[in-house]
Amino acid sequence: MALVSATEMLNKAHAGHYAVGAFNINNLEWTKMILLAAEEAKSPVMLGVSEGAAKYMCGFKTVVAMVKEIHDSLGITVPVALHLDHGSYEGAKACIEAGFTSVMFDGSHYPFEENVAKSKEMIELAHAKGVSIECEVGGIGGEEDGTVSNGELADPQECKTICELGVDFLAAGIGNIHGKYPANWAGLNFDRLAEIQNVTNGKPLVLHGGSGIPADQIAKAIDLGVSKINVNTELQLEFAAATRKYIEAGKDLEGKGYDPRKLLKPGADAIKDKVIAMMKQFGSYNQA
Repeated sequence: MALVSATEMLNKAHAGHYAVGAFNINNLEWTKMILLAAEEAKSPVMLGVSEGAAKYMCGFKTVVAMVKEIHDSLGITVPVALHLDHGSYEGAKACIEAGFTSVMFDGSHYPFEENVAKSKEMIELAHAKGVSIECEVGGIGGEEDGTVSNGELADPQECKTICELGVDFLAAGIGNIHGKYPANWAGLNFDRLAEIQNVTNGKPLVLHGGSGIPADQIAKAIDLGVSKINVNTELQLEFAAATRKYIEAGKDLEGKGYDPRKLLKPGADAIKDKVIAMMKQFGSYNQA
């Protein structure tokens, strides 16, 4: 099966009251393990790529080539979308040209009228190429590739306006943040989420900053229309912890334990295990 746009998988998730995980990839190991996890879990999956991670991996075209080759080499049969995460205006255009099957254009930092104009242009461009598109209203807290936000709540009427442009799924700020959640975090604003879903006519909604949100809040968000949950930090922490354990145990000093294929294996395995666990939590397990 070739890489696909995310529209069908997210519409199915919305109708079935579960969410598809959009797991950010950072290198070959991340890509391989998330794809293996999806295949084992029989779950649809989105591979998220930030512009910073794409630069680290030597550009959008390199990412597309790597993902396609790994996907085909592993014989993946579940639906997989390659998605630009928090894309700039130029970045989203470049990804559509490079062969991504889904993009996010994040115009939330522009004045709303400009966000609408740029979103409209990007939606038309993406749909002309059969690419699914996500836009954003309100701010997701924390910092993502240089864009900093305090996590403003999205205005429901602004969400409605963007949805009427034909966007496939919408990221709306409901108190969620990127990175680790602080001890004094107020939690997700479910009243605002319900308002947004009511005025957007059942459009699949996106929860950014999915790492570290309590399970009961994740479940309630899915119940209220969230169909895509973004995860990055949680996998990075899992990878780091497993790698640290390997090195602190002196395994890298035993035999050829320093071989990167051995050195990176515990972290890679931890990524796979965590992704499968989260697919079960999100309800996408056995939904492919």
